[in-house]
Amino acid sequence: MIGVLDVGGGMRGVYGAGVLDYFLDRDIRFDYCLGVSSGSANIASFVARQKERNFRYYTEHVLKSGFMGMSAFIRGNSFFNLDYIYTTLTNVIDPIDYETLLASKSIFKVLATHADSGKPHYFSQKDFSRKDCSALMASSAIPVACKPVKVNGRLFFDGGVSEPIPIKKAFEDGCEKVYVILTKPLQALMEPERFRPLYRLVLHKYPEIIKALDCRSKRYNDSVKELVEMAKTEKVVIISPEDTFEVNTVCRNIENIKKLYQSGYDDASKLF
Repeated sequence: MIGVLDVGGGMRGVYGAGVLDYFLDRDIRFDYCLGVSSGSANIASFVARQKERNFRYYTEHVLKSGFMGMSAFIRGNSFFNLDYIYTTLTNVIDPIDYETLLASKSIFKVLATHADSGKPHYFSQKDFSRKDCSALMASSAIPVACKPVKVNGRLFFDGGVSEPIPIKKAFEDGCEKVYVILTKPLQALMEPERFRPLYRLVLHKYPEIIKALDCRSKRYNDSVKELVEMAKTEKVVIISPEDTFEVNTVCRNIENIKKLYQSGYDDASKLF
């Protein structure tokens, strides 16, 4: 079984959108598709066979007043307006093809983090239904920037909090080889959280999330080291940008975002 894993990274996720759009152009399919955070939205559109859908989100919809910003934060306590993104946009303005997504023969999983335990939780196709992308919303709920998302009576935060690069899960589920899409240069290690006093204050109701955030950078860096070793055995193929063009989690510089997208598309073209 061959898999693809997109780890996301806010607006840097446009790199993964470029990679996956190249795969769609070449009709390259995977048996197993796993997404984290914004990577989960990328993977969903990929499984639904909708080329450039994510590109529109990163370059057009992001400019709409309801997408993200301090006004959204003040009105709903979330910098990213996930209700707007995963309800209004996803179901009405630029809808995902639920029929294709749910009928896909590929195993499709989305990672989120339990708000109470800080442990990873994997949603699958069975957790999706027409007009319901709450699993994607949960996977993308960045702590502090977003409120936790309730799915089936439980609260969840961004999947990257508990497992920044869930490569072990892909192999546990039966993958023999995995294409891993990172959105940072391979040599760029994750620094310890800079806003520890802030998230400790805001997330005081979720002590396990605080603990997970405290060690997220170490988890990410250790996982990158593992990936590099696995790549030597050809069990893993790493796809990562050499330059992020200053695109960060909340970037709205459309010119740079388009450059990062094209970088992902071009990098994927070197593999097939």
